Amino acid sequence: MRARLILPGLLAATALTLAGCGSDDGASSQGTADTAGPAASGSSAPAGAPSGASAVPEALRFTGTTVDGRPFDAATLAGKPTVLWFWAPWCPTCKAQGPETARVAARFEGEANVIGVAGLDTPQAMKDFVTDTEVSAFPNLSDESGKIWKKFEITQQSVYVVLDKDGKTVFTGSLPAGKGLAGKLGPLVG
Repeated sequence: MRARLILPGLLAATALTLAGCGSDDGASSQGTADTAGPAASGSSAPAGAPSGASAVPEALRFTGTTVDGRPFDAATLAGKPTVLWFWAPWCPTCKAQGPETARVAARFEGEANVIGVAGLDTPQAMKDFVTDTEVSAFPNLSDESGKIWKKFEITQQSVYVVLDKDGKTVFTGSLPAGKGLAGKLGPLVG
């Protein structure tokens, strides 16, 4: 009896998460600036790294493929603040965030990393989104399997995760039209 009551609730919550497009009120269902999740813990040199190699935080220990098919290793981001922008191609909130995210990436080029992490659709839809929203100046990963989304405990699209230079999560949440992203990243550079 108990399972019959719990299962429909879980299915409804899952459907709402997948169907929703984030919150436009700036509130975060993912936590606050103090949320550090499992991806933010510890740092050490990657396996097989030569001695003296700079430490790669746990948060940046993942690989993927860009929407245009190139391999990507997040270890290359180590040592600089990083923004991970989780988006879906069909999400109007994500489309509205594209221009501001691109401006922030250009403003902090060389000082911080901005990476898009696409999911919840096909590779062609992801490529089209990158072209249509003009966000090709920074890497956008195709995360069809959801591996990176799971690593950062992302349950809905339109979420930013901001990491400091040591890989510690300093912000997780939605920013309507990307407003405020520069303010989150600015204090971390320099």
